[in-house]
This record gives sequence, C-alpha cells and structure tokens, in this order.
Amino acid sequence: MAIVAEPTTPEERTEHPYVIRMPGVAGGRPVVRNSRTAVWHIARLFRAGYTASEIAQEFEHLSLAAIYDAISYYLDHRSEVDGDIAANTVEAALREARAARDAQGRVRFSD
Repeated sequence: MAIVAEPTTPEERTEHPYVIRMPGVAGGRPVVRNSRTAVWHIARLFRAGYTASEIAQEFEHLSLAAIYDAISYYLDHRSEVDGDIAANTVEAALREARAARDAQGRVRFSD
C-alpha cells in the first residue's frame, strides 16, 4: 500500500471550486487546483480573445471545467487579476531589476 503525504502547506479555497491560493505557489496568487497554473495566465489569454477550448489546448493538463472556472474567477475579481497580469510583464520585470531595453532590444542594467 502506497503512503500519500499530506501537503505541508494548506490550500486556501475560494468561492470557485477549481481556484485556490497556496502559500509558496505563484506568489500566493490564485491558481487552478492541483496545478501550478496561475489564474492570471489563463485570464491573459482570455483577454487576448482565446476561447476556453483554445486555452484548454494550451494547458492540456487542465480540464475544460477548470478553465471555465478560472475565467469565472477572473470575471468576478477582475481588478485583482488585472493587477497580477500587469505585475507579470517583461516591462514590470525590467522595472524591478532597474533595467531597460536599448534601441536594439538588448537589456541594460542601471548602475
């Protein structure tokens, strides 16, 4: 008989059955249950015009129900998730690292 270890950090459930928060996963941002897929990533594709079926093709490990629930979470918590999307751009990473792209697209760091 196999022994299954209990998770060391408890998940925080949301009002959406497929969306949880877990300390140490995606910076504590909402993720799809039983995955490390952040809701913001699904929402970014949804905002770009992808359908739930197209998103499911990108994330083959997620069920269509989980994709729809992540989209529903986004629609219920739009300002929070939009903030997560904005925080996970190349531009945000460059700002945090005090860097910028030059005219040729190379990354240059400030002194």
